Amino acid sequence: MNTTTIAKNQDPAKAYAKIGLETQVLSASPEELITIMLEATQSCVMKAKLYFQNGDIAKRGENISKAISIIDSGLIPGIDESAGEVAKNMILSFRLMSQQLLLASVNQEASHLDTVEKMLSDITDAWKTATANKPRK
Repeated sequence: MNTTTIAKNQDPAKAYAKIGLETQVLSASPEELITIMLEATQSCVMKAKLYFQNGDIAKRGENISKAISIIDSGLIPGIDESAGEVAKNMILSFRLMSQQLLLASVNQEASHLDTVEKMLSDITDAWKTATANKPRK
């Protein structure tokens, strides 16, 4: 098990939050993991939009990269494509979001972030509704 220690000069609140997230992830069902990743991606996109407005190119790029990584390394592989048409459509949507995030970064156009934010909101709401009454295993 990975344990987190507070390094010298590390913000205790951030360390506490990291431990909380690790605990949440380790105890999560597959459906809850998808929810965690969707919410983390939403957070990155919102931060990227704020950094876009503030002209902080480095932090904007960092958050766009994190969002792409969550989508490409977590969300897409986390969906079983053989589960049917809805799963296939989710994967296509995630790929489109990843492309839009890349375009936002390369073309320096916030409108791509707006597109991703809307798509993520719709998918997250639908996912939460679909999994709300699913019993934990």
